[in-house]
Amino acid sequence: MKTEDKEDLLLSTPIRGSNQTAVRGFNERLVLHLIRQYGALTKAEATRATGLSPNAVSVIFKALEADGLLLRQAPIRGRVGQPSVPMCLNPDARHYVGLKVGRRSFDMVIADFTGAVVARRLRQHSYPTPDGMLDFIKTNLTPLLRAAGKKRGDMSGFSVAMPSELWHWRDVFDAPREEMGAWQDLDIKGMLNGFVPGPVTCENDGTAACRCELVFGPQNHRQDFIYFFAGTFIGGGIVLNGSVFTGRRGNSGGLGPLRIPDEPGGHRLIDHASLAVLERQITKAGGDPNALYVENPDWDQFEPLVGDWIARAGRSLGHAIVSTLAIIDFEAVIIDGAFPDAVRARLVGEVRRQMDQLDLQGVYRPEIGPGHFGSVARALGAAAHCISTDYMIDQNTLQRK
Repeated sequence: MKTEDKEDLLLSTPIRGSNQTAVRGFNERLVLHLIRQYGALTKAEATRATGLSPNAVSVIFKALEADGLLLRQAPIRGRVGQPSVPMCLNPDARHYVGLKVGRRSFDMVIADFTGAVVARRLRQHSYPTPDGMLDFIKTNLTPLLRAAGKKRGDMSGFSVAMPSELWHWRDVFDAPREEMGAWQDLDIKGMLNGFVPGPVTCENDGTAACRCELVFGPQNHRQDFIYFFAGTFIGGGIVLNGSVFTGRRGNSGGLGPLRIPDEPGGHRLIDHASLAVLERQITKAGGDPNALYVENPDWDQFEPLVGDWIARAGRSLGHAIVSTLAIIDFEAVIIDGAFPDAVRARLVGEVRRQMDQLDLQGVYRPEIGPGHFGSVARALGAAAHCISTDYMIDQNTLQRK
């Protein structure tokens, strides 16, 4: 990023600090939030961005460095006065376990403070059950820690990303009513407390994937974007004012029910842009849809069905995007999913092509781009939830107060 561009962005930061000593915790979160957003900041840059006094910023930098949360980068020389020293996040400052409970698989990762996946374990299933989840954790947690070179006490949190009301989808899995019904009244946090390291949190899987993109994705400064994630069913999340907007019940961005016109096979986005649609087509053709979800999958073997699905999903996503723009003037649309990078690129290209053909009168066309994490986004997003809760600013919460 050019220095002059960074200066402009820092001065336009929508959240500001306070020089009152009683809000030190908020100010430290603010500095960490901005360093995560920009990659690195000098004390002078942090002062301009936050509105805090130079002395207050200096005290915060020293405290965060002493706590091991920040690292010094090489000094910037060649300017008037003393060299500036940018500070960046320390990857080893914290580690988290993120677990995705999916309709077709469990996925568990250990992630560092910057979102790097240190270790990962996956298991496929026909349908998820609470007992299956516990067995997966019991079988894989110790090997996962060993692969990461960590102990249980090194983990700062354990977070679960899973679909809301998972029990409602038993017909899709051809799963026993009793086994899927076991999720309905299950206290996930209570079940896992003491069984796993660190405090336990839980979030909708689409929201978690969106949070992964916001917290760990490439540095960008979009304040408002909508995020689509194509898994077994399509979902996603919403970012407003630079923070994930979860809504009153935590399900904002559950995009599957968006209405789609003139598309045979259903009137909802979920009926067309979900991978379950592709699964059914592969099964009908005599193939094994489970091969979609293995590590390093080869989707070329399923052509031309994959191409047909991309065309259908692209048309439906185009209509869905226009509907969302009628409600909120999003700057960007991010599209990701549990598929290979090449498939994601094709889907993004198809959505752009469809947007060229749709009537956009009354709305502004947003930037449309790919996500960056694919199938690991939900498990890694679970870890991002821990970081968001403890070390970032939620601007939507601030604005409600």
